[in-house]
Amino acid sequence: MKFEIQFSGNENIRSNHQKTIEITKESHLTPYGDCIIGVNATSGCSDLPQELKDKLKIPDTKVTFSICVEEHEFILEGKGHPDLILTHSEDIVIRKSDFICPRTLAVKCDKASDLLPREMVLLLQDPKTRGTFTITVD
Repeated sequence: MKFEIQFSGNENIRSNHQKTIEITKESHLTPYGDCIIGVNATSGCSDLPQELKDKLKIPDTKVTFSICVEEHEFILEGKGHPDLILTHSEDIVIRKSDFICPRTLAVKCDKASDLLPREMVLLLQDPKTRGTFTITVD
């Protein structure tokens, strides 16, 4: 199963957090949001299809994420978890840790925003840049 979320850039994108990656439906971003890679997202956790949420709650479900910006693609993998809440209306956060809150979409991810290629980060610092965040669950 595959689900795509569109998002846009923001001049305050830093993408240097070592444990998480986040996209948000919010349109504003302060420089302190250092895990955020996109704003104006078309979905938050609560907007995901129920079938996808159900699959994410199967223990150790493998989840693949693809972040595409122009010709660049960044791929990472994580796990689902039976305790996922998936109710946050604005945000989606994927984590290297196993911390779970309403914003958490996946845990035990193999990468975080600090590894996003710097060419992508530079593109995402332009509010006109559009990106795609794709969630694929086996």
